[in-house]
Amino acid sequence: MTKWEKFFDEKIKEIAKGKVVYNIGGCSRFQKGLEPYKEYFLDSEYKTVDINSDCHPDILADAHNLPIPDNFADGVICVSLLEHAKDPFRVVDEIYRILKSGGKCFFYLPFLQAYHGEDYWRFSEDGIRYMFKEFHKIEICSVMGHFETIFHLIPFQNKFPINIFRDLARILDKISEKKQSKKQVCGYNIFLIK
Repeated sequence: MTKWEKFFDEKIKEIAKGKVVYNIGGCSRFQKGLEPYKEYFLDSEYKTVDINSDCHPDILADAHNLPIPDNFADGVICVSLLEHAKDPFRVVDEIYRILKSGGKCFFYLPFLQAYHGEDYWRFSEDGIRYMFKEFHKIEICSVMGHFETIFHLIPFQNKFPINIFRDLARILDKISEKKQSKKQVCGYNIFLIK
């Protein structure tokens, strides 16, 4: 398990301890890597919120204007949504508004990633720290290193029968010591506490 996969695993399990959890932009239930965590949410009131009615979310709504009361949620998950939001700062404000004091939040935000439909934004670590400055605590874990990110951006990378190049890229990332190259990543897993 990579560092970012471990981070994702630990933080999603932590959020699942909350009584009321919303997955904002999660489409239908337990998508975007959450299927293996379904059992952890059995004691939670877990609801998906999405603007796309084809996903059949629990709550059909725009993340820019959530129909959820202030200080109501114990946890929020928001994976791969803000790059598609016209005003990601507004969405973050809405999520902050619905979270209880001490509420926990997990985001995945892309940085160096291929265009994948109605993309408006990409997020650097500096931008992330600024966007989430109102939160009491922030933990950021980069997803993929510099070399693996380069490999990830190759259009035909999925055609390789073996992930030899990905594995080589991971080795190069481990031995790379340049601080700047550690900022040239695919994206970021972020854990926040209000």
